[in-house]
Amino acid sequence: MTARQDGEGRVDFRQVRAALPAAVARLLGEYERHLRLERGLSEHTVRAYVGDIVSLLGFLHRDYGADDDRAALADLDVAVLRAWLADQRSSGAGRTTLARRSAAARTFTAWARRQGALEVDPGARLVSPRAHRTLPAVLRPDEAGEVLQASSAGAAELDPEGLRDHAVLELLYATGVRVSELCGLDLGDVDFPRRVVRVLGKGGKERVVPFGVPAERALRSWLDTGRPAMVAGAARADAEALFLGVRGGRLDPRAVRRVVHDAVGSVPGAADMGPHGLRHTAATHLLEGGADLRSVQELLGHATLATTQLYTHVTVERLKAIHDRAHPRAR
Repeated sequence: MTARQDGEGRVDFRQVRAALPAAVARLLGEYERHLRLERGLSEHTVRAYVGDIVSLLGFLHRDYGADDDRAALADLDVAVLRAWLADQRSSGAGRTTLARRSAAARTFTAWARRQGALEVDPGARLVSPRAHRTLPAVLRPDEAGEVLQASSAGAAELDPEGLRDHAVLELLYATGVRVSELCGLDLGDVDFPRRVVRVLGKGGKERVVPFGVPAERALRSWLDTGRPAMVAGAARADAEALFLGVRGGRLDPRAVRRVVHDAVGSVPGAADMGPHGLRHTAATHLLEGGADLRSVQELLGHATLATTQLYTHVTVERLKAIHDRAHPRAR
C-alpha cells in the first residue's frame, strides 16, 4: 500500500495532502478558505474542489519531483495538467468526472495566478472532455400525484413525522428546490400571504420561489400541529428551522432522501429517486405545462441557461415515447 491508496486501492487524499511540501500545503489552505469564505460554496462543493486539487498537487509532486518549497508550483504547466487527466482516465475516471476535475484545475490555476503563485495560468489552455449528460429519471404527473396522495394519507393520522414528511414532499415538488436549500429553510423564510419561500442557494445567492395551495395546506398542518408536537417531545429544539428531525434539530438531508425514497417506492412502477429526482420532475412538469426556460432557470436557481436546457431534452424524449406508443404510423 502506498501513501496514495488504502487497502482496497482507493486514493487516501488525507495522506496525499499530508505529504505535500509545506509551501504547497499553505497555498492549498488559502485556496480552501477562498472557496469557503469568499465564494461562499457549500461544504460538499468545497470538499470536491479541494479533493481534486489535492489529487493534482499529489500527482505533480510525486511524478515531477517537485518535493521542496523553493518554487511551490513552478513545474505546473499545461503538460502536467494533461498528464494528470490522462492518469485519471487510465485509472477508470469517466468523462463526467474528468470534465469536473478539469474545471476544478482551471479554477485553481486562475486563482493561483491572481495570487502570484503562478507566472502564467496553464489552465487557460486546458481543453476538457465534454461531460456526458444522461437524461434524469422523472415521475409522470400521475405518479407524482400518487406519491403525494400516499403521503397525505399518512399526514391525515396527525403523526408529527407524517405531517412533516408530507410537507417536505409537497414543497420539494412544488418548488424544485435542492435538498440542502430545503433543509436550510427557517420559519421566517415562508411568506404565506404571498405563498413564496425565500431560498439561499449556491454561492449564497438568494431567490424567491412560489408554491401552490396543496403545499400551503401541508405546511400549515405541519406548523400548526406537527412541529409543536415534535418540539414538545424533544429535549432541545431548533427555534429557527422550518423542518425538524425527531430529536428537535434541523432536518438532515439524509433524512429527506429517506423520506423521498420511501414515498416514491410506494408507487408501483415509479423510477427510484431521491430529492434531486423530484427537482428534475418539477422542472420537467413546468416545461411540459408551458413554462419558458428563463422562468424555470430563475425558479431552480441555475447559474446558466445551459443547465436548464437539459430539461428540454427530457421533455422531447418523453414526447417521442408518447408518439411511439400512440401514433398509428410511428413504427
